[in-house]
Amino acid sequence: MTHIDINVEKLELAANKLRAISHPMRIAIIELLAVDKKLSVTQIFKELEIEQATASHHLNILKNKGVLTSFREGKNIYYSLKNVTISDIIECINKCNET
Repeated sequence: MTHIDINVEKLELAANKLRAISHPMRIAIIELLAVDKKLSVTQIFKELEIEQATASHHLNILKNKGVLTSFREGKNIYYSLKNVTISDIIECINKCNET
């Protein structure tokens, strides 16, 4: 039997990220940012045709779980993917759903 070295802390961080992206609207946000690289809150809520408060809620969850990063330019806050490989996970999930 092969011994597998399990790093519980790393697994917990991965599970937290997966829980953060496990919402259709958050997946849509990640897909947008994978294409456009950086978007303002306004650009995101308009593109997804949702309320600004809803977009901000989902963006905060993704940022707090380390999926997104944000920065301010003037009056606008822009979001981008902290690690672009997260979009590969979404792409992989989408491929799993193909028939």
